[in-house]
Amino acid sequence: MAVYGGIQGHELERWLNALTNAAYDRRCPLSKVHGGNARARTARQDLLYLAHAFRGGKCSREVVADGLGRWCQHYLTEAEWYVLVGGSAKPRTTPKSTVTSSVSQDEVDDALEILMQHRVG
Repeated sequence: MAVYGGIQGHELERWLNALTNAAYDRRCPLSKVHGGNARARTARQDLLYLAHAFRGGKCSREVVADGLGRWCQHYLTEAEWYVLVGGSAKPRTTPKSTVTSSVSQDEVDDALEILMQHRVG
């Protein structure tokens, strides 16, 4: 199980922007979201719902930050999380069990390099 840190309320706008950009970047692993097109659409829709709730003032920063943290736990691998937070150590890039075995280690590493463009930390 991956360990994800909490997203702070004052960082929320940066996280929403970074994750939304990564989710719609076709070169990025978040556009595929480990499970096919239907899961990727659901992930993007959930992310847009969180962004709308925050920007529309429907939910407090803390509630949206908590929801975004759960979104990250549900849709991101541990390696993707560490890339987004700007971790100094190279993350373990073993694909999750939901990723098909046809994904090579080089493809995973390339996808993480692309994801670095969207990092928050």
